[in-house]
Amino acid sequence: MAAPIRVSPGRNHGIGGWGDALDALKDYFAILTRKKPARHWWARHIPAGLPELGVEEERLWEAHARAMRELSSAWKRGVIPPVGRGPSLLDLKVELSRRLLENCRMCERRCGVNRWEGERGYCGVGPVSRVASEFLHLGEESELVPSHTIFFSGCTFRCVYCQNWDIAMDPRTGNPADPHLLASAIYRGRRQGSRNVNFVGGNPDPNLHTILSTIALLGEEAKYLPMVWNSNMFTSSEAMALLDGVMDIYLGDFRYGNDQCARKYSDVTSYTAVVTRNFLQAFRAGEIMLRQLLLPGHLECCTKPIMRWVAENIPSVYFNLMFQYRPEYRAPLYPELNRRPSPEEREEAVTYALSLGLELWD
Repeated sequence: MAAPIRVSPGRNHGIGGWGDALDALKDYFAILTRKKPARHWWARHIPAGLPELGVEEERLWEAHARAMRELSSAWKRGVIPPVGRGPSLLDLKVELSRRLLENCRMCERRCGVNRWEGERGYCGVGPVSRVASEFLHLGEESELVPSHTIFFSGCTFRCVYCQNWDIAMDPRTGNPADPHLLASAIYRGRRQGSRNVNFVGGNPDPNLHTILSTIALLGEEAKYLPMVWNSNMFTSSEAMALLDGVMDIYLGDFRYGNDQCARKYSDVTSYTAVVTRNFLQAFRAGEIMLRQLLLPGHLECCTKPIMRWVAENIPSVYFNLMFQYRPEYRAPLYPELNRRPSPEEREEAVTYALSLGLELWD
């Protein structure tokens, strides 16, 4: 597999081998070096503003908005309040994520099924998440490894070239996910040297309630442990709000530069509007590691428009231009995808990135 080329705006400092990533991921490195706690640690110190959480959903969202303003203020001041009595903002996020299951709105497909009653939407994931595997991953971006990666089964897309199709297309794969067992696994990974916890799949969106419940169980040992949301970024606006203040890194795919390609190859509509909205939200909420997989024959329709959008809207993010596409799953049924990107396509992608002021580094 060809190594990815990383594209990132800014200067090449070369400090500690991280270069521009020190600019794009300054909060992440501050957490790793124990200069500030991870975001989830702050969220557990902010009061929910309600004595109990068994109220109507509208009141929960109103309390969430107030508590998020308090969290934002505390983060800017750099002062974590002491833990108070009653539910925390993190507890509130867990409760709201569970409410989303009643009329499922975890991704922008908005299937509306009641997963608590056993109904299943497009992803096929039930009320109990399933974990296909979890381990210390050494194949992610160098700034992340070793990354404690938790692979959930099921996905909100149907990418015809999916490299994880065995777990993405079958939500029955793996074992039931118990938050207490996952929290124990995270502690084990931490003791083994993990830099972060990386929630992926499939796709993590249908498993938001399990992920937040797991994070809420973590204690002092995870105070300086960053959380990574590794997603196709078709997350619902409600789920994005719940991730805000918990996730430190949004490791997001930006795959298509238009809705037609998204519909043809991943069976998804309204792709560009949703994904650009979510990247803008992630830009405000945390730090982004954006992945753009160069598809063969899709330089003009996808890669270049994505690069232009990034340069114009979120120019300071870590941008990873990836060249390791290979025909997998059902890709041979699509002749235009049944090959790797050519050297000429790769070279033109790099040249175009430089023309936009995006600086190559590795």
